[in-house]
Amino acid sequence: MRASDLACDFPTVTADTSVYDAARLLAEQDLPGLIVVDEHGLPVTILPGTQVLRLAVPGYCQDDPALARVVDEPHADRFLHALTGRTVRDALPAQPRELPISDPDATILELAALMARTHSPLVAVVDDGRLLGAVTLQALLDRAVAA
Repeated sequence: MRASDLACDFPTVTADTSVYDAARLLAEQDLPGLIVVDEHGLPVTILPGTQVLRLAVPGYCQDDPALARVVDEPHADRFLHALTGRTVRDALPAQPRELPISDPDATILELAALMARTHSPLVAVVDDGRLLGAVTLQALLDRAVAA
């Protein structure tokens, strides 16, 4: 089994996409992350869903989760408004990391190793300068259970 056998169409965003739209896409399609592409449609990074959440959750709640308990639901909903006017670029890490990109001939073990090494829930599959799709951690796990 190769990456090309597991790759499926996967939504992409650009660095200029609004974070709110990215969050909606993540939630509506139950995605582990998004592929951020450049103007040519080639992946520049993978944006895990947790990075989008990081923008909506106040820093003090991230630093001390016990403080999150004291915020009631109506006020917690207001934190989502912090996403207004922000772009995917704001959610990207300051330091670029290894990009989880694979060629179509990569094996399942190579894909799993790349996911583990890059801490990414998905791998973009690229061939001949064209994004073919993505392989998710769920696809790898489903394949392992079926084997």
